[in-house]
Amino acid sequence: MPELVLWDIDHTLMATRGLGRELWGEAFEQVTGVVLREQASVTGSTERVILRETARLHDIEYDEELFTRFAEALGAVHVRRAAEMRERGHALPGAAAVLAALDERGVRQSVVTGNVRQAAEVKLAVFGLDAYLRLDDGAYGEDGERRPDLLRAALKRAAVSPHSAVFLGDTPADVAGGRDAGVRVVGVATGRTSASDLRAAGADFVLDGLSDTGRALGAIGT
Repeated sequence: MPELVLWDIDHTLMATRGLGRELWGEAFEQVTGVVLREQASVTGSTERVILRETARLHDIEYDEELFTRFAEALGAVHVRRAAEMRERGHALPGAAAVLAALDERGVRQSVVTGNVRQAAEVKLAVFGLDAYLRLDDGAYGEDGERRPDLLRAALKRAAVSPHSAVFLGDTPADVAGGRDAGVRVVGVATGRTSASDLRAAGADFVLDGLSDTGRALGAIGT
């Protein structure tokens, strides 16, 4: 049984059905004064990288001060529009049941996500998933640019060795990050990447979704 299970958030545990981009654009305009015309690729990336590349697309100079202000604005807009997120988005089928089953078995759980922390906390609370997670043991968009960096940060905070952890995510970047960090990776084909492509990326196990709690627990190793 793993000591720590780490979860990606977007398209692994939940879907916001387009609202996430709206909130991102609102925060971007707030801190830059520029209307968002085009957003850099978000799949498997982190907010720091997305902001830097999106700023470049709009001929805006990027620095850490901009990221800090953006992270604060993005968190605040998530808080302000949490009720709308609850109406438009949803936890993915089976997500709460798997989290609850792991919690009942005494398995520690947290998240590794490119989201800034406040946005992640709002998303998880809106769909009732936060009660199962030790969020102080996780890693967020403020903690680095690459998935391996975030995973290593979470392992350090949780004081867990890589071979004692499992990471679940829906993108090839999640799989590559997990392999780089030395953790076992379960791909969940609930995003834009197919099960076959997650296998090809090197996932140790691939699930079509989380609806089958027993199968998910077996893949995780409990």
